[in-house]
Amino acid sequence: MLSSNHSVCLYNGTVFTGFATMENCAVLVEDGLVSDVFSQKRMEQRNFDNSVKLINVEGANIAPGFIDTHIHGFCGYGTEDGKTESILAMSRLLAENGVTAFNPTLYPEKPDQMLKTIREITAAMGREEGARIMGLHLEGPFISPSRLGVQKPETVQPVDLNLMEQLCEAADGHIVNMTVAPELKHMRELALFCIKKGIVLQAGHTNAEYENMLEGMQTGILHSTHLFNAMRRLDHRNPNAVGAVLIHPEMSCEIIADGYHVHPHLFKLLLRNKSIDKIVLITDGLKPTNQKEGPFFANNEEVYFKNNVFYRKSDDVIAGSGLTMIRGIQNLTEAGFSLEDAVKTASSNPAQIMRYNNQGAIIPGHFADITVFDKNFKVQYVMIGGRIVKDLKA
Repeated sequence: MLSSNHSVCLYNGTVFTGFATMENCAVLVEDGLVSDVFSQKRMEQRNFDNSVKLINVEGANIAPGFIDTHIHGFCGYGTEDGKTESILAMSRLLAENGVTAFNPTLYPEKPDQMLKTIREITAAMGREEGARIMGLHLEGPFISPSRLGVQKPETVQPVDLNLMEQLCEAADGHIVNMTVAPELKHMRELALFCIKKGIVLQAGHTNAEYENMLEGMQTGILHSTHLFNAMRRLDHRNPNAVGAVLIHPEMSCEIIADGYHVHPHLFKLLLRNKSIDKIVLITDGLKPTNQKEGPFFANNEEVYFKNNVFYRKSDDVIAGSGLTMIRGIQNLTEAGFSLEDAVKTASSNPAQIMRYNNQGAIIPGHFADITVFDKNFKVQYVMIGGRIVKDLKA
């Protein structure tokens, strides 16, 4: 593992800066930051001394590190464990799969337990050996009881500003994004509170009709949770939640690109209706994702894996995805996205929407969070803050 105070030059690759694609290029990293991006021709003109580690990526893709803003667990570890050590394990294992930053995502729990879990997860921040923990994503508790998915009805509740203040205090101000149902009573007050706290609100697990969505947009609810899933569907008499996201250009959206949560051909519709910078790839990955042996559990209930998703064993309801970010990028390209656009959905787009400064792009001055993958979508190298955390060639 290379220290972040070393200099590294990744060369002979295609660089996806987050804003443009540059073939036959190199990236110079110094002191944990991107220092320069230049052509192979300029590479040959520079004389690097032994203090610079040269890595020939052999024509692979050099992309900004992947940022997963909606993930519950990975490789047998998850937020449901309510343990700092589990989040640190997620950080380490996600980094090996190309993820350089993530928002641990919590299902709602009873208030006392939820506050305890939040404190445990927040305690992991700053202690990561792998992917950066950017902050928490709360997927509830202020959501619709009519659109639960596998969330437990006893943990969902009406808007409560006193509880929201307690959640923020437990997280020490590190709640980054929160899924809410815009149609709930007192949502306007909650939204205004969250604006002051810098929390990105997402419409999801919602039974909102079109007018409810417009009211939410007016209070800053401009992002949406796993579009098409767990929300009121498009109807010719009422656009509802799905229609509002598609109609209004200011709305951004998450998508789960596992090929089952959303039919791949719907991505073509999405490309026609949304600016590419408004689309964010997520995994919605569950604790058993990439876990080698069962039994598998998610949200403390047994699940089984089929069609790239997990189903709750008790009633066969879809519990969540087994997607990885690199597989999601591959699936998007197979559905019609250019590779450049697919990479944006996994890096620069979430960075901009979540207001992550100095991340999500390979430009001078940004954190050197970089994922290198080959033409077969196999992750070769991962760098976080200039520190190499995965080197397939080593």
